[in-house]
Parts: sequence; C-alpha cells; structure tokens
Amino acid sequence: MVLLLAMQAGFCLGDGDFEAVVARVTESVVGVGSYQRTRTPAPLLVGTGFVVDDGYHVVTNHHVVSQTLADDAGEELMIFVGRGAQAQRRQARVIRRDTEHDLALLRISGTPLPALNLGRAGREVREGREIAFTGYPLGVVLGLYPVTHRGYISSITPVAIPAVNSRQLDAASIRRLRDPFLVYQLDATAYPGNSGSPLYDPETGALLGVVNKVFIQASKEALLERPSGITYAIPARYVRALLAPE
Repeated sequence: MVLLLAMQAGFCLGDGDFEAVVARVTESVVGVGSYQRTRTPAPLLVGTGFVVDDGYHVVTNHHVVSQTLADDAGEELMIFVGRGAQAQRRQARVIRRDTEHDLALLRISGTPLPALNLGRAGREVREGREIAFTGYPLGVVLGLYPVTHRGYISSITPVAIPAVNSRQLDAASIRRLRDPFLVYQLDATAYPGNSGSPLYDPETGALLGVVNKVFIQASKEALLERPSGITYAIPARYVRALLAPE
C-alpha cells in the first residue's frame, strides 16, 4: 500500500518540452548487471532499469536479473548510476518477481535516487500513440551514456502466437497460449541492453510500459526463420501490480 500511494504522487511534466522530459526521466534510469573484481572488464551491463517509489527500488525485466551469479568468485548484482566515466555502482538484490510478465523489483543500497513518474498516463494507450524510451544499449566499459529513442505504438498484440504444429510447442509456449496478455509493439528500434528501459509519454514523462527486447521477442517471433528487429514493451499496469501486490 505504501508503494502504491507513493507512486500516485510522482513528478509529472506537462509543458511539452521533450528535452526537459528526457532530462528528468534520465535521472531515474540506471544500468543493471553485475560486478566481479577478477573479471575483465569487471562491470557487466545486462540491461536497464528505472528507480521507483522511495528511491531505493528499481524495476527491470526479470530476464535481466535471472542469470546465476558466481558468488564463490565474488560476482554481485549491481546497478550502475551516474553519467560517463563517473558512473558508480550500487549493490542490489531482487525482492519481488513477476516471471509471467518478465518483471522484477530490486532493492538498492546507498542514498535514494530520483524516482520516475509512475502516475497514471492520462488518456488510454492506443495504436498510434507517441512514445519514448531511455536506456543503456551499449554497456558500461566506456562509461554510462543514456540513449533515448522516440516512436509510436504500432500495435497492441497478444504476447503468444499459435504454433504451426505441436513440435514447436514447449511448456512456456503452452502457458502463453492458455492465458496470453497484451503487449505494445513499437515502431522504434531497441537493443538487448535496452531491456528494462522505461517506455514513457514524451509530453509528460509518465510511464507507459517497460521495454522488453529478449523475452517477448523470442515468444512472438519463435516461428520466424529470420527474426526481425521489432521491439515490444510490457504495459505499465503490470509494474503497478508488481509494486502493490494483493
């Protein structure tokens, strides 16, 4: 309940200044990965996340944090904050998972960070709506440099597609066929490091969804011999459910 009340009071820009919106959103965007001192390079960025609630919580894709860490070799789950070569790392731990919608909630160490506006996006999200997303598709070896893309929602479509025959059905495909949920297909190109990036309204900065470059694309394009560069996003309502479970 505390998380839900806090997100209703999120910051909102309404002046239509896209530069100001990007600047505000970028303050809440972090890199997500791991750090292992004996590895070269020591930092490894897997995806992107964004700060929510009280500044100590981060939302990202579950597949970004689902890999097994080499604890015996000193590998730790980390988020990366800051900009350029001055980027810093913070320890993180997973405190809540929604594997069905490929989301995870992290708790981070250190001082609180600026939280993203999780207020209601206003009008209904429909095909043709303009969107933007900001993330870190290029890694952290040379520093942390945010990348922003702009486009629109080209389709609202089920995450599961029928298989041609039973040999193409695995357990995960069967579950999705039984209970598919709708995702946003975007007319904008994202990259694997963008997984977990916030999808937001370019006029207000309000959260619309979470970019998913790997999990959903694999589900939607399992039958294609040559997978496309189509990008998908998970609707924001599943983020709200993650933050305020029943």
